[in-house]
This record gives sequence, structure tokens and C-alpha cells, in this order.
Amino acid sequence: MLKPIRFLMIGGFLGAGKTTTIARLASHYVSEGQNVAIVTNDQAYDLVDTHTLRAGGFHVGEVPGACFCCKFDDLVGTIGDLSEQSVPDIVIAEPVGSCTDLVATVIEPMQQLFGDRFELGPLVVLLKPEHGRKILCSTSGRGFSPKAEYIFLKQLEEADAIAVNKIDKLTPERQQELLDRLADRFPDTSAFGVSARDGDGFEKLIDASSGSRKNQSNAMPMDYGTYAEGEAELGWLNGQIAATADEKFSLDDVTLAIVSSMEKRLTTENCEVAHLKVLGQTLNDAAVANVVGGGSQPELSLASEIKTLNAELLVNARVAADPELLESIVHAAAADVQESLGVSLKVGNIQRFRPAPPQPTHGRE
Repeated sequence: MLKPIRFLMIGGFLGAGKTTTIARLASHYVSEGQNVAIVTNDQAYDLVDTHTLRAGGFHVGEVPGACFCCKFDDLVGTIGDLSEQSVPDIVIAEPVGSCTDLVATVIEPMQQLFGDRFELGPLVVLLKPEHGRKILCSTSGRGFSPKAEYIFLKQLEEADAIAVNKIDKLTPERQQELLDRLADRFPDTSAFGVSARDGDGFEKLIDASSGSRKNQSNAMPMDYGTYAEGEAELGWLNGQIAATADEKFSLDDVTLAIVSSMEKRLTTENCEVAHLKVLGQTLNDAAVANVVGGGSQPELSLASEIKTLNAELLVNARVAADPELLESIVHAAAADVQESLGVSLKVGNIQRFRPAPPQPTHGRE
């Protein structure tokens, strides 16, 4: 009989740093000689995170078109596809950042239906400091409506462990403030600080991921009407931009410039950013720039350090804004960068919408 595959989900709100965390966690397991597969998830196609993880050399499958809860059979099927050549010891799954109720709709059905095939690990949820302080600490300029905040808080409520990510950007006082608020609100859930980027505190996340679920039946009360309305407040856009020039241009500069222009225009429109990410890629190299919340500065999170005559840019935007506005801002940003950097930018395939109400395959009537 084959050894069960250990199944881990690393959840958290949009922009919480799930992809960086999963890459570091997967690298840890690989260094221990374990075979790791990763499954990403998105409401649309052309997910920056999937391309980024594959560029890092990881074995990655993608479940597009809806959350894991609504694409449960696709999740199991994708794991099967990843297992065709070599059965993984560990599967790490990255759910959509606006998804919650994962215990009732994914983890428990996997236990009930495939308990002999999978060993279910704890649900670790990353807390995004940019929105965590606004919501948990009731600071001014909270950005999202109470319905969107409902999703954020429900993600934390069902967690087996909460990791306050990006502590490299927090003062010790701010980090402790968040940990204290979590202890007050979720006293039975362990919480700790971690930096997926530089590795500080990462041993705590490894320990949490290696443990057992704190509660074998941890399904929480859930108002699906509020959940659906909260998700629908977010405009969702995935798009492509072709970049070409007669003289070589910096891939990093163009990638960051697109994000910076979009962020500036979204701020002018008073639109709260949940996550904005752009991947610039050539055949062999990639750059990633992002903004992870209102008030955050655009940054180049992955530098390519190359110059090229052409590249493909993938734009993923999750913003409290009309999808039509997001599309117009992508076109405007491309025009801005084309004028400022002298690179021809042609906007191609655009998917933009508001998420449909979740309809879980299992777990909820």
C-alpha cells in the first residue's frame, strides 16, 4: 500500500505572501529529500503565481476558474496528474486569496472521501499586515467594506495556525500589536511572526505545517450571502501585454513601471488594492513587481536584471473597483509606460469580472 500523500494548504488574504511562503516551504522539504508538488488556484486563467513557481523549478499544477471549494474534483484530478510520473510526498495547495470555509468544503471532504490517499495537515493562514492592522486594530482608512472584512476574519477563524507574514516590514511594536489582537480574538489558535522573504521565524511555520490539525471537525458558522457579496465587491482582472522595442530595454523597469502607473491611477480613483501583481518574462528570465494594499509602495519582488528586445507581461489585479475600470487602467498604464520608456506595449487578452457566488462541491447545503 502506498504511503499517503501529505496535503497542506497555505491560506490567507490576497497579497498575504502565499506564493513566496510556499516556495520557501517547498524548498525546505526538497532539501530534506522529499518530493513536493504545488497546486495553485485562481478565479481566472494566466495566474502570475503559477508562472513564478514553475520558473523556480517547482512541479506545479493549476486549478483555474473558481475556488478549490467549487472545483474540488479538479483539485483531486490535478494532484493525480502531478502524480503520474512521480507520486509526491507532499502537496502544498495555494487557495484563492478571497476564499474561506476551506475546512468544511475541502479538508473534511478530502478526509471523508480520500482518507486512505491523503494525510491532511493543518490549515495555516497567513495574515497580511497591511490589512491586518486596518481590520484588527481598527485604524483609519480601512479600505474594504464590512462584507469583505468578513472574509478576511473568517479565514483567520478557521485557521489551525496563523502566521503574521512580512515581519521584516514591521517594527517589533507593530508585530506585537498584531499578535496581541490575534490572541484576544482567536485565543485557541497559535499565532507567530514570520518573514517568507528573508526566512526570519520560518522554523515556526515549518513546525506548524508539520503538526496535526487542532480540531478534526472545525467547520465554522458561515453566512454564504455575506461571503458572496464580499467577494463580488472585488474586481478581478488577468491580462496580457506584449512589450517590444528596437533597442533593448530593462525588463525590471518596464514591469515595475506598469505596476507603479496602475497603483497611482487606482489611488486617484480611491480604489482599495487587495493585490496587484505583474510578471514580466522572456523565454529564460522573469521579473515580478507588486502592490499588496492601499498605502503600500510598488516594489520589485523578483529582479531579472536583464535587457531584452521583447517580453510578455502578465497582469493580475484584485481591487475593490469595477472590472471595466480596471481594464481601462491597464490600457492607460500601458500608454503611460510606452510614452515614458519608449517601449511598444500592446494589451492583449483581458479577463475581467466580479467573482460569482461560491457553490461548494461538498460540505455545505
